Amino acid sequence: MIGIRAGARTFGVVLLLTALVSCSGKGGEGDRTTDLEAFTPEQIFQRGEFDLARDRTADAAYYFSEIERLYPYSSWAQQALIMQAFTYHQGKDYESSRGAAQRFIDFYPTDEDAAYAQYLLALSYYDQIDEVGRDQGLTFQALQALRTVIEVYPDSEYANSAILKFDLAFDHLAAKEMEIGRYYLRFGHYSSAINRFRVVVEDFQTTSNTPEALHRLVEAYLSLGLTAEAQTAGAILGHNYRSTDWYEDSYKLLTANGLKMKDRGNNWLSQIYRQSVKGQWL
Repeated sequence: MIGIRAGARTFGVVLLLTALVSCSGKGGEGDRTTDLEAFTPEQIFQRGEFDLARDRTADAAYYFSEIERLYPYSSWAQQALIMQAFTYHQGKDYESSRGAAQRFIDFYPTDEDAAYAQYLLALSYYDQIDEVGRDQGLTFQALQALRTVIEVYPDSEYANSAILKFDLAFDHLAAKEMEIGRYYLRFGHYSSAINRFRVVVEDFQTTSNTPEALHRLVEAYLSLGLTAEAQTAGAILGHNYRSTDWYEDSYKLLTANGLKMKDRGNNWLSQIYRQSVKGQWL
């Protein structure tokens, strides 16, 4: 009897989807003239899932949004809203995904899917990082949204992934500073280059870019004849990153100029050196 009932339900869903498809043109793509008020929210939801499974994300999002419009206070509207955020993200419509995710957080802040909505919101920024060139505004927004996942939903299944993506986004910002600093260094704009490398050393010291930034500071300061700063940058490399190739390169560069890796003077690098020797980093 159970098998007969399950089969009947499946057959009913197939009939429903067939009706929706036949009423909306070629598989629902582009023509959405179906009178959805004749269908229940569950039926419309199933049609959205049907299109989503076939990568018709724009159509799927449309059906999920119609549930929110036609049945705004139902449990189906709540489910459809989080599905909107997911579906828009799948279709790389990041702005719409962000809007749907934010609405879910605003309307259902204590729901168990609120953590996922916040994670989707963060992803809507994070997944565009490589597309924005030198404009890092989205990267900062991704960091802020990922931090919210980590701090507000620390026990959720998305927290670990958010931490990993936060570190990668943070490293991305440092890499952009390095890219600009190298450009200035290559064309002899040493002061501008130093400013960029200093940002990495002071603000992004936990990233993988710090050893290179210190080496580039050695190069830039030597080019300006500021040997005390160059030696101190080398000393920090020697204390914290002795196993890196950047340490070896700075060691060769300094010794070739008759200089040693040691703390000299009373500059911003000297302060960092003294703190790092004591086991404190800024």
